Amino acid sequence: MIAIIDYGAGNLFSVKNALDFLCFENKITSSADDLRAADRLILPGVGAFPDAMRMLSESGLIDVIKEEVQKKPLLGICLGMQMLFEKGYEFGETDGLGLIKGSVKLMKPKDLAIPHIGWNSLEFNEKCSLLDNVKNGEYVYFVHSYAAECPGEFVAAYCDYGAKVPALVQNGNVFGAQFHPEKSGETGLNILRSFEAL
Repeated sequence: MIAIIDYGAGNLFSVKNALDFLCFENKITSSADDLRAADRLILPGVGAFPDAMRMLSESGLIDVIKEEVQKKPLLGICLGMQMLFEKGYEFGETDGLGLIKGSVKLMKPKDLAIPHIGWNSLEFNEKCSLLDNVKNGEYVYFVHSYAAECPGEFVAAYCDYGAKVPALVQNGNVFGAQFHPEKSGETGLNILRSFEAL
């Protein structure tokens, strides 16, 4: 079972709809017991980094998430991916979950609009099992103004938006997609299929 973590700041139902379409057992939940019982975890996120981290802290789930990722895969999506890093710099400095080394800062692409909205191609960087059924250069859907800055060893794939932007990251059982796999057509569904197969 895939637990979709409900802490009050997620694109929960679009993720659930994609998992339902794939016939993967899943549950939207804010229960620590459900997270412990699940086989995999998804951390969605929409909005501002500090607000999301505050709500996640108030949910009481941070310690449970950190414990469970030692045993099972976690996929952070969009803001949920950004929260996996050590710090975010939206409206000041805020501690993240610290599951991947790096920080999240405002994008400043020359002559390109912010937020970065739309389809962009994945440029493979490091081997990642979530990309087993995806070809280099396939397109996925992005909506974001902030981006991760982290060592290249954690970056499975980049996209190009005025600079190389980490699009898919990994550290052990912890994965993060800056794009929305649930809104990225067959490519996104193939990424979710690979996540479910871990």
